[in-house]
Amino acid sequence: MKFNWGTGIVLAFIGFISFIMYFIITMNTDSKYDHDLVTEDYYKQELQVQNDIEKQKNANTLETNIKWKKTDKGIVLTFPETLKAEKITGKVFLYRPSNKQFDFETAISLSNHNLLIPDKRLLDGRWNIIVDWQYSGKSYLYKKEIVY
Repeated sequence: MKFNWGTGIVLAFIGFISFIMYFIITMNTDSKYDHDLVTEDYYKQELQVQNDIEKQKNANTLETNIKWKKTDKGIVLTFPETLKAEKITGKVFLYRPSNKQFDFETAISLSNHNLLIPDKRLLDGRWNIIVDWQYSGKSYLYKKEIVY
């Protein structure tokens, strides 16, 4: 068999296509290359963007917004002291970008305008805190990226 330019080009195409097919199959079947969305209900959350913007605007009109502090017991969220603590309702969602298995949500139950998120539920690293809360029929939203 004689090796000429045409044979070389065909062999180059076959080699390139084989490499690409191997790469695609490896990326789709190997679990370490998972390409899931950040959250399961990503598209549902996208529809809530305008609602979240309004809640954040409401939060910006407060004299003081929620503050957080790391303590030896965990994270303490301090709500504005100008508001009555018993009228504050809502939920706190802690999102771990590196591993969704550590995400959790808790209801707001305040003691002296403070909410403690226990240290035993938190791992060192980055967390996104989302506090979706209501006071006297008005909704507020607080988002913060922290390193614990």
